[in-house]
Amino acid sequence: MRLIGGATAAMVVLGAFGATAAAAAPGKGPDNAGPRYTAGASGVGDAYFPFAGNGGYDVQHYDLAIRYAPPAPSPAPLSGQFDGVATIDLVATQDLDRFNLDLRGMDVRSVSVNGKPATGIQPPLAGEVVDGAAYWHVQDDAQRIWELTIQPRPMIKAGQKVKLVIEYGGATTRPTDIEDSLYGWVTMRDGAMVASEPEGSMTWYPVSDHQTDKATYSFAITVPAGKVAVANGIQPKPQETADGWTTWFWNAPDQQASYLTTASVGDFDLRPTYYSTSGVPIIDAVDTKLTSARLTTTNASLGRQVAMIDFFESKFGEYPFVAYGSIVDNDSIAYALETQTRPVYSTQASEGTVAHELAHQWFGNAVSPERWQDIWLNEGWATYATWMWNDHRGIRSTQTAYNSWYNANRSTSYWQLQIGDPGALGLFAGQVYDRGAATLHALRLEVGDTTFFNAAKLWLERYDDSAGTSEDFQAIYEEVSGKDLDGFFQTWLYDQVKPPATWTITP
Repeated sequence: MRLIGGATAAMVVLGAFGATAAAAAPGKGPDNAGPRYTAGASGVGDAYFPFAGNGGYDVQHYDLAIRYAPPAPSPAPLSGQFDGVATIDLVATQDLDRFNLDLRGMDVRSVSVNGKPATGIQPPLAGEVVDGAAYWHVQDDAQRIWELTIQPRPMIKAGQKVKLVIEYGGATTRPTDIEDSLYGWVTMRDGAMVASEPEGSMTWYPVSDHQTDKATYSFAITVPAGKVAVANGIQPKPQETADGWTTWFWNAPDQQASYLTTASVGDFDLRPTYYSTSGVPIIDAVDTKLTSARLTTTNASLGRQVAMIDFFESKFGEYPFVAYGSIVDNDSIAYALETQTRPVYSTQASEGTVAHELAHQWFGNAVSPERWQDIWLNEGWATYATWMWNDHRGIRSTQTAYNSWYNANRSTSYWQLQIGDPGALGLFAGQVYDRGAATLHALRLEVGDTTFFNAAKLWLERYDDSAGTSEDFQAIYEEVSGKDLDGFFQTWLYDQVKPPATWTITP
């Protein structure tokens, strides 16, 4: 990301650590009445991604207007052209002198705060008042810091509503996450495949990129005529084509974590909407270039989505969002992701993966992990729900799946990973998924079926549209079961040895 206005290194530090700089910022002194303005934190302090998200405000809504030209045919460079306008509604949670948004790899062209445009783009010296909203980038790749810092004038009081309008854009690339896997706005030859876990949404729009700041979304995505753009939620109106460009409109009115947003572009067959038994509209977009074998697999899997929703609703309660569906892209990022209401699949959608991503709509999307270390609550549940679906289908019982996992010959290192705190490089380790699922099955055996599912529903009700921790999850199960489960969760989430065979039952 380029610095705006030729900031010096010292000024970058000022922007990155605004709380330190705030002491010199204008505002009321300690002996004066009235608010004391300070900088919003440059991150929420997540142990794995401390600079993801931001402090000092709560985003209410993102309206994203995007114009995207995919790459030219090969052998042209694999780079598209992205132009965006992000209109962001937020509420200040403290008296703000300045605040940050996460943004990586894009140039900022203009910023306005409550209709007042920035009048200068040079970063201010400590203590200097800049008329208008001064803004600049801060970049530190080593610490994964990408910040757009905004200094509003007049300053903002706690509780005040703020409307930001940010024009930005640039050439798109193929960004990677902490494990060097593709994520965010991934440029593809025919468009883009957008999957942003854990903090890749900042590669395509300015955002408070942490799941503790959920918001609603609307999208207007303009692409060359013939291309299809698919995002979260429902289509509030039909697409519009003019002068060789088509604008696709999507609306996601449910609370949504930033990493669950998508705006994938490609050569999709946007299929007619159909409905679950309970009335959930299902919208599928399938790449027209899938091979015959992959299309057959995909069609069979998507054909079971209604039955899957019926089954999971019977176990977990009402489907939590306004719509569902799938995006199946012939281009590969080598994984699927539970983007809210419309998961993304690479090359094909298999039945087990579709069940997994659907279960995430309850576990991970409706209720998100408050800290990234709690990701087992996402992946363990989605994996266990797939075990349950296979049991329901008569493929394999949950107990057989558990016994197969437990009795497998595994190395000592497998058991040493603590799924309750796997580390930033262990977020997607196999243990998080399968030991997470086994943890839930063992918990089910520990408390009994009725208590297990009643507690799961209470977890989903109490933390709906929000986020929770492993400790919160344990507290729910202790509340419903009346049991002290300290020993259980210590054994399954943190002990670095194979759990005892207490919970193994021969089917």
